[in-house]
Amino acid sequence: MTVYFTSDTHFSDPRVLAIDRRPFASLELHDAALIALWRETVGADDVVWHLGDFARDGPEGRAAAILAQLPGEKHLILGNNDPDSVARDPAWASVRHYAEIEVEGQRLVLCHYPFRTWRDSGKGVIDLHGHSHGRLGPIPRQYDVGVDVWDLRPVTLETIRTRRRRGPPRAVPTAKSRSS
Repeated sequence: MTVYFTSDTHFSDPRVLAIDRRPFASLELHDAALIALWRETVGADDVVWHLGDFARDGPEGRAAAILAQLPGEKHLILGNNDPDSVARDPAWASVRHYAEIEVEGQRLVLCHYPFRTWRDSGKGVIDLHGHSHGRLGPIPRQYDVGVDVWDLRPVTLETIRTRRRRGPPRAVPTAKSRSS
């Protein structure tokens, strides 16, 4: 079992293409690519903490259909764009605004929003967040786990520690270019 973190997938949200300049010609291509990247990364026995802004719920329960396609035990930390219909989906193992967990011996504080300071921040506790789409300057022990920072896919704590990468995502192949 591996633990992954992600946020700000914004499935079914047309605003994400313009606001975040994601490299997709349509929302359908965006959603399909993010689903494919999640499925390439996360296994059925893995755990994923999604730190908010999972999806906008469209017609016919589109968010629930997307969630059902994503492997892993999924936990949701609510973001400012998560509607009640998404939060109430029974596919989530848990739904809350904030969590303190330990992974690989490392204590973590999880919230959609980045904190200026957090419990035991001076004692090595790491803050993982979303919301800022890679636009905040780095501070010690705080990391944006949003898809805009991590190549549009969930990321492990080990990868966060190793790469400490911040900034714009690399170009991601579309479904059409991958089949070429």
